[in-house]
Amino acid sequence: MKILIVTDAWEPQVNGVVRTLKMTRHCLQEMGHQVFILSPQDFRAIPCPTYPEISLALTTPAQVAKRIDAQGIDCLHIATEGPLGWAARGIAKKRGWPFTTAYHSRFPEYVYARFRIPVGLGYAVLRRFHNAGRATLTPTPAIIEALRARGFTQPRLWSRGVNLQTFSPQGETLPRDGAAAADPVFLYVGRLAVEKQVHKFLELDLPGPKWVAGSGPEEARLKARFTDNVRWFGVVSGADLARLYRSASVTVFPSVTDTFGLVMVESMACGTPVAAYPAPGPIDVIGPNSAGGVLNTDLRAACLAALQLPRDGVRRHAEQFNWPHATRQFEQALSPIHPVRPAAASATPADTRQP
Repeated sequence: MKILIVTDAWEPQVNGVVRTLKMTRHCLQEMGHQVFILSPQDFRAIPCPTYPEISLALTTPAQVAKRIDAQGIDCLHIATEGPLGWAARGIAKKRGWPFTTAYHSRFPEYVYARFRIPVGLGYAVLRRFHNAGRATLTPTPAIIEALRARGFTQPRLWSRGVNLQTFSPQGETLPRDGAAAADPVFLYVGRLAVEKQVHKFLELDLPGPKWVAGSGPEEARLKARFTDNVRWFGVVSGADLARLYRSASVTVFPSVTDTFGLVMVESMACGTPVAAYPAPGPIDVIGPNSAGGVLNTDLRAACLAALQLPRDGVRRHAEQFNWPHATRQFEQALSPIHPVRPAAASATPADTRQP
């Protein structure tokens, strides 16, 4: 099949949405499909206000339609609810095309955290966007139930995976010298943004240094406020990120607005347990038996308890997450587009093309 993924989140962004789409594209191609990406890179774009790392495409529905038609696609997936996503949705509805969408981020909670726009209003907008599709692909059962409670009609599971070769307990670690070298290390990986609640991690009284990997709009403010016993690494990826996970004692995930949290699975794949709040996302990723980490409304208590988990058991828990399985879920949810013949051709047999 020729599959088009329309996304407002793409390179050079470094986040879970982009990593998910890139791995899904790779796996779909391995399965024999042709995959096209329509992103802000295909148009003139401007930085998103208050979040300049994100680009917003400056385009028109006609320009988007032209790009879509150039690919001769069989299936359409709309990954995000940004300008390109809304444009593609409008084109598909006008043409009577089926399409799937994805719920990557608890966007209403993000907007409320930044601008205090009511969460209910945000969900009303998202319901309108997603309920027009054939399926809203959603990363965990807990998020599916939350969306159903909000009036979403067709949430469907699309899990996530991890590269178990790159993210492995075997490999280099960062050297540590000095009297405190034996102290446990507590690590945060992700965007430095208000909705991630990084400050709640940095405020904790923990028996060891805190490491932070990532960047974002809150970076300068956090660095100015938290100066003691914190090491800042900036954006780290691939093998360097795996080395960071292996070097840490616990990865701390303070967000309560993420729908999944790929960094948790990456950390666990390296054998490093996770401490998190019992929120949607962590509930399904870490699991009810605390095999991969510890959930607690007291984040400090979760951090200390996670120190006791055996790292080999944490790795085994991570091995259930794999990209080929997640991509098959994505593939099975797709709805093929069957072009409508012009009236002049009505006497010919109907188009029987199969995906």
